[in-house]
Amino acid sequence: MLDAALSLMMLAAIALVAGALFLFRRGERQRPVLMLVLAAIMGVNLVIWTAPTQQGTTLVEEAKK
Repeated sequence: MLDAALSLMMLAAIALVAGALFLFRRGERQRPVLMLVLAAIMGVNLVIWTAPTQQGTTLVEEAKK
């Protein structure tokens, strides 16, 4: 279940970046910047969950136990 949530988070981050680029081209400024900030936060969250710890396991593996 956690794998599906992380996959959906990655897809949402990609969609946010694509949407922000589209809105930048249309001349908007505030909403695309906020979308990029949210995508960056989601990306950092994904890295935290999937990066190995000092013991060599990830937080995803620990949560599955």
